[in-house]
Amino acid sequence: MKNPVTAITTLYKETMSEMRKCTWPTRNELYESTILVISFLIILSVVVTIADKVLLLLVRLITGV
Repeated sequence: MKNPVTAITTLYKETMSEMRKCTWPTRNELYESTILVISFLIILSVVVTIADKVLLLLVRLITGV
């Protein structure tokens, strides 16, 4: 069994090595992705709200409530 300190040190070194290989998005890419996600969430929430209202109307028509 490895020494815990050695294991943690090895994990840290390997993690830092992998982090150096990462390419991070530019500010513009990050901005565009954020706008895309927010837009999608707004559209999806509108679709879900409309579906909810339509289904509620159908249930009320069927049950007579």
